[in-house]
Amino acid sequence: MAQRRMFSKKITDTDIFLDMPLSSQALYFHLNMHADDDGLVSNAKTIRRMIGASEDDLKLLLAKQFIFSFESGVVVIKDWKVHNYIRRDTYNATIYGDEKQRLEEDKNGAYTLRGRLVDGPSPQVRLGKDRLGKDSKNHSPADAEPTFPWQSVIDYLNEKTGKHFKHTATNKGLVLSRHKDGFTADDMRQVIDNQCRLWLADTKMAKYLQPSTLFRASKFEGYLNSVPAVRNHEGRDYWVGD
Repeated sequence: MAQRRMFSKKITDTDIFLDMPLSSQALYFHLNMHADDDGLVSNAKTIRRMIGASEDDLKLLLAKQFIFSFESGVVVIKDWKVHNYIRRDTYNATIYGDEKQRLEEDKNGAYTLRGRLVDGPSPQVRLGKDRLGKDSKNHSPADAEPTFPWQSVIDYLNEKTGKHFKHTATNKGLVLSRHKDGFTADDMRQVIDNQCRLWLADTKMAKYLQPSTLFRASKFEGYLNSVPAVRNHEGRDYWVGD
């Protein structure tokens, strides 16, 4: 992999880029520096932690379509080939062949995902007081259009439970249905935390730590508003008031 990376002012001087927090801009530069010769990065979360950026910084780059994500966790720099030209005699092909096959280039050299304009599952989260900016001439309005971070909710469930739920249409539908009811991604993570606290150590109940249970319309609000669990003298969790 080449040790030098270039950056095009066609991308980094746009309003949509410069309107982002400096921490998001720095993360973008670091992701570019760690990308392979095809612009793919397998350790975006590690890089984020290494430079002290927040999870929102990574999700903002996804929401504004400066990077695309794959189910494998690999991300790709959308404008990689706008920034860089890798000489053939120094080029090393990416090892992430499956992800590379899903990429196409538009007339400007920017990546798009095969079969769709942008990466549909790219998440948008509550970003404090920072608002997603308007588009620039280098990014279409469709690129800047945010989507709900349903994948990150499933990933959080997997992280808390050690399970491996997939980004399936069924799980997507459950999460998005609760979002349409007015609940946020933070609400969904709170439900996961609440029920993991209660059920994770209980072999009979742990099986219910799954999207079809946690995000069921009839149960979700109750899980969200449950009184926090405490631990009794036997080392078991119970709800205050039980």
